[in-house]
Amino acid sequence: MQDVATIAKEIVAREGGFVNDRDDPGGATKYGVTIHTMRRLGLDKTGDGQVTVEDVRRLTRAEAEWIFIEHYFKRPRIDQLPQVLQASVFDMYVNAGANAVKVLQRLLRQMRQDVSVDGVIGPQTIEACKAACIAALEFIADAYGIARRNYYFRLADRRPASRKYARTRAGGKGGWIKRAEEFISPRYRMSDLEFSERVEKWA
Repeated sequence: MQDVATIAKEIVAREGGFVNDRDDPGGATKYGVTIHTMRRLGLDKTGDGQVTVEDVRRLTRAEAEWIFIEHYFKRPRIDQLPQVLQASVFDMYVNAGANAVKVLQRLLRQMRQDVSVDGVIGPQTIEACKAACIAALEFIADAYGIARRNYYFRLADRRPASRKYARTRAGGKGGWIKRAEEFISPRYRMSDLEFSERVEKWA
């Protein structure tokens, strides 16, 4: 498995530079770090006593990587999950916060593990993950990736403004789906036809 610093660099690369999309609830974002996160951490880059869009613009790659490792990997205890799950859960946590953990916990419940769906990684979730990995080590990473992909589809089903993140203007797989499938074995990735049929009702 890659080390966490390498994974963080890859996340920053996937997230891209500064954006301020009005359809994105996260608001102004750079390298995947939202203005809300910067305010929570008190990252006043301009030194004017408040965290604004200008502070987001000034965020560096190195700072984004540090934020992800400390606040999106270590603090939520993703580092205590089995290694086979860490990269995908970490990547989704950057993208979707505690929902990444809830997706995992729902999957664990489907695998007959006794775990609460609360978005928090505690001893119960850690032990349930270990048990699930013992039972299905070859499949659990793919199962989580597929559950993650389904989460994005359901979100886009409910919120039309979010569909542009799941489907491109040309009708192909959008960033959300491509990102989830990076952590899914090729045999479980959707074909173009399967994807087209899944999103046909969005037209």
